[in-house]
Parts: sequence; structure tokens; C-alpha cells
Amino acid sequence: MIRKQGCSLRKRICGFGLVLVGIIGLASWFGDACSDDTEMILATSTSTENSGLLAVLVPLFEDQSGYSVKVIAVGSGAAMKMGERGDADVLLVHSPAAETAFIEAGFGIERTPVMFNDFVIVGPPADPAAIKGAPNVTAALSKIHDARAAFISRGDESGTHKRELILWEDVRQDVDFTGDWYAETGQGMGATLTIAAATDAYTLTDRGTWLAVSDRNEQSINFEGGDELLNEYHVIVVAPERHNRLNVEAARSFRGFLIAPKTQEIISTFGREEYGQSMFTAYAE
Repeated sequence: MIRKQGCSLRKRICGFGLVLVGIIGLASWFGDACSDDTEMILATSTSTENSGLLAVLVPLFEDQSGYSVKVIAVGSGAAMKMGERGDADVLLVHSPAAETAFIEAGFGIERTPVMFNDFVIVGPPADPAAIKGAPNVTAALSKIHDARAAFISRGDESGTHKRELILWEDVRQDVDFTGDWYAETGQGMGATLTIAAATDAYTLTDRGTWLAVSDRNEQSINFEGGDELLNEYHVIVVAPERHNRLNVEAARSFRGFLIAPKTQEIISTFGREEYGQSMFTAYAE
């Protein structure tokens, strides 16, 4: 288990966290789901919003379908909790093990692949732990741990956070998270990247959010590559058998929209013109 981080880095984060808290008022969304059959609630990861992809896709879906979409970007873990409570109609998430458990527990149906990108470790361009050129991500994290180089975790049960924990387990079972080198923000990816840059720390991020929000003068990709860093996104319709107030027709319409050839083409080219590379690769089956 992750133990609480040390005081020094934590105090530095608190100052930034007060400014960057982005989920004030989230509770206002947690009432009854769609009482209006023209309204749909989408719960999703922060990365799909931070990257800017939803700002393109959602208006297209609204124009084509006639549905009005409320987007709640809270991280994959929190999004699935919303699905369990019936506070969302459809999910777009990237936490495969948790998604499987969600489906097996009867909370979701029609889980469908939509797209993928990858996770990367970003940090100070000087790379104080010398992780560039490491043979694999396990070796890269080992170097960070052994050097006690500052590392910022989301610590929010998101898909990114859960992947990070799995990667640390591959380093060793008894990683020492005490001291002031490791800290958790409890915030989304964009805010965590900002804090990591301000504290000269490493962090694990999805590539799309890093491209969209990072200052490349302050952060660089210090490690990338390997199957362990594959980042898959799925759309899940929340099971209507659990909650009679869900807008399952809208949810299924959104699922169909995401995997349609024209939408898949938009996903695969998104970001290419601005960043010189696509943020996601479409792979609906």
C-alpha cells in the first residue's frame, strides 16, 4: 500500500492545491440522472477533457443526435462510482481491471473499445534520476525510487493512479513511500502536471493531457514505451436494470457515435495539426 508522503513536499503541494482545486461544486451533478429523455450524463476521465477531445466530439454528437450532454470529468474510478449509483448514463474510462469488475458486478453493459494512447513519465528536463534510456518502465521507476527524486502521484483512484500503483508493484512489493520524495495531489491530471512542474518532480501522465497542458520548457518526457504503458479507453453503457431513471437510449446512441467510422477518423487525427502527433489512436472493433 501507498503510505502517506513526507511533510516537505506535501506542504509545497498544498499551496498550489488551494489554487488548483477543480471539483468544487461537483456534488451539484450528483442528483437524479436524466429526468429529461433528451439529456444524457457522461462520466469520464479527466484526460478526455484535459486533452480537448470532448470539446470536439460532444458538440458533434449533440448536433447529430439531438441529445444534450452533461460531461462530468472526475477520473475513471469516480466515474464508475457514479455509474454504480445511477448518476451517469454512460462512461468513457481507462481503467481496464476496474472496468471488468464493474461489468461483472452488473453495473455496466456493452463495454466497447474506443481508442488508446500511452502513459509516459515526465519530469524535469535535467532528469535528476537519469531515467532516460532505461530499459523498461520498471527500471525507470526503480531509479526514481533509489534516488528519492521527487515524484507526484494523482492519488485519486483514477485510471492513471491505478496504473501507477501497478507499476510500483512491479518495482518491488515493499517500495518505501515515506519521506518527502513522494506526494499525492488528489487532483486531476492537468492540475497534477502543473504541480509536478512547479516542484521539479516526476509524474506519470497520459500523453494526450501532457501535450495539451504542459509547458515543454518546464517538463520533458523522460521515459516512454513498452506494453506496460498502453492506455486503453472503453465506452460503457450503465446497466438500465440497476436504475430505472437512466437514459439508456442516449447512452447507446453515444456508444454508436464513438465507434462510427467518421468519429474514429476524428479521434485518430485529433491533435496532429497542433502538436505534430495524434493524441489518440482509434481502435473500435
